Amino acid sequence: MSQSRRKFIKLSGLTTLASVSGLGFTLLNCESNDEVEIDEHNDLNISGVSIPSSLDVSREGQTTLTGKGFKVGDTIEFVSSTTSLSFSGTVVEVSESTFTFTISGNFESGNYAVSVLRNANKLLLGNILCNVIANTNIPDVAGKNIKGVVYCNGEGIANVTVSDGYDVTVTDAQGRYYLASLKKTGFVFISVPGNYEVTNVGSAPQFFKRVSNSTETVEQKDFSLIQVSNDNHVVLPLADWHLANRNNDLEQFTSKVLPDINNTIGKYSANGTKVYALTLGDLTWDAYWYNNNFGLNDYVPYMNKVNAPVFNLIGNHDNDPYYANDWEAENKYRDIIGPTYYSFNLGKVHYVVLDSVEYINSGASQGTIGSRNYNERLTNDQLEWLKKDLATITDKSTPIILAMHTPLYKHPALDTNGNQVNTTDLLNGSTLKNALSEFATVHVLSGHTHVNFSVEDNNIMEHNTAALCATWWWTGRSGYADNHICKDGSPGGYGIWEMNNRDIKWRFKGIGYDEDYQFRTYDVNSIHITAANYAPNSNDTDLADYADVYASPSTNNDVLINVWGYDSQWQIEVLEGNTPLEISRVSTKDPLHIISYDALRLNAGATPTSAFVTNKTAHFFKVTAAAPDSTLNIKVTDRFGNVYTENMERPKALTLDMK
Repeated sequence: MSQSRRKFIKLSGLTTLASVSGLGFTLLNCESNDEVEIDEHNDLNISGVSIPSSLDVSREGQTTLTGKGFKVGDTIEFVSSTTSLSFSGTVVEVSESTFTFTISGNFESGNYAVSVLRNANKLLLGNILCNVIANTNIPDVAGKNIKGVVYCNGEGIANVTVSDGYDVTVTDAQGRYYLASLKKTGFVFISVPGNYEVTNVGSAPQFFKRVSNSTETVEQKDFSLIQVSNDNHVVLPLADWHLANRNNDLEQFTSKVLPDINNTIGKYSANGTKVYALTLGDLTWDAYWYNNNFGLNDYVPYMNKVNAPVFNLIGNHDNDPYYANDWEAENKYRDIIGPTYYSFNLGKVHYVVLDSVEYINSGASQGTIGSRNYNERLTNDQLEWLKKDLATITDKSTPIILAMHTPLYKHPALDTNGNQVNTTDLLNGSTLKNALSEFATVHVLSGHTHVNFSVEDNNIMEHNTAALCATWWWTGRSGYADNHICKDGSPGGYGIWEMNNRDIKWRFKGIGYDEDYQFRTYDVNSIHITAANYAPNSNDTDLADYADVYASPSTNNDVLINVWGYDSQWQIEVLEGNTPLEISRVSTKDPLHIISYDALRLNAGATPTSAFVTNKTAHFFKVTAAAPDSTLNIKVTDRFGNVYTENMERPKALTLDMK
């Protein structure tokens, strides 16, 4: 391939290739790894290699990259980083600063380690994502202003759902789609089919393309898929990050939270299982976008440290506080992150991401942060889109995982008999439930409350997931409790959802703890929350409002068990010696959170923030022992048969580092 037909321009780590029709590949504005660090004394005398992070290639084509010291006849080897696939090509032309090689006819899209082989010598050049392109020359259709091809390995993929956020269509047998779009959202996006992935920018999957606002302009937006095996996969719901560069949150995230998440990802991906992250909103904190110069742009580098694809979701705190209009307040999110609602498929599970916040933000204007108030509701346009999206899922036994920031149901209460009382929280929750009524299995994932709770209602089960930031990063802040605990006593953490075809299992993982850490016990006889013990700079009068029943000592031999992942299928058993104790479900405050946040804020001379203080929760259980110092054998079994135990020696003190 002669250099006269190609032009390379190296600009600030970007390799831009201008290609003419008929050439082997086209690469446009792809990030490059820059020059790969290769030992200048390597046996092949190769240097100056620049490997882009991704390439679009056509089979049996020829590809030219930057590099010195290559020879005609060298073998270029591609070894998949995720499968057993490997391919090779041959260097057919070299210049002083480039080398051109062939692409084999059976080459498949994927992530590859690229090496050069010459005789017995082999040199790793770098890692690259290769996409085999398809024939994307498709005609216009009258009345359609967005068109494109969805393809994998050069072949169009049929029946892929494509949408502009209002209209929904599916690709034809050749992978082609057409939309007549008003181009309101600024996007066209696909519902990635099961057993495929898209490329990522950083950790963000690129399932969407941006479009202009010109309805007169016909735009072609093609989507390249990479075939994977994800019938078995794991999803990590990550709720309420609240990164704002305050309370040393960035240090806590980087040193404690992120390693825990990536260790979990590594554990499950070690055997080839695909792992994905799904945020549940409040990635940032709108109050600090301008006051602290930390917004969504600043969130992205921390998201990119997660070693898995991250599907994002907008929360109330991810809206621009300078706008008193829901749509305008979302514009920065759309500009930086992407669509505010969409769907995708992993294996045999259909995922839907919704925006459940109608941002009102009374009093806002440019330069002035409003009151940041909002309604918890889905817009009518979004609900109409959802109905169209769900209509493409013809098999109503397909599990639906619906994610949104604010919960569908309120934090459960208990009636006088200890039975759970469920109340809808979302303003148009009944409309949402009706839209989901045809499906046998629906799981709703939500955040926002910074607590754990579950609600089961016919075909729907909601899992409100406690916060990644726990109590807004307060309890782990320097000089505070040095723990990471949410308002309900749950450890700050995230969900782990294991999908095996249509079989779904889940549990909550506390940051810094094993997955088997699922409850905490309290010896109420040993709990007396006083200023002298927990807030010496405050006083008992002020503390009593927060300490609640624990402001007074008890001698009733009561023991509390906080089971943060509890749902109706869990079982709790307690033995005192050989005697089983009667168990009652109660709604109460978690004493460890009281001394970890409420007391320590008072101790610092501050008034605890009302939204952050310990709240009553209904995943507590109480037993009354016969003796004050007996050992209790506690056995908790979740709905999947996993057993968690504690041999509780009493007295058991209330301390900041207790488990």
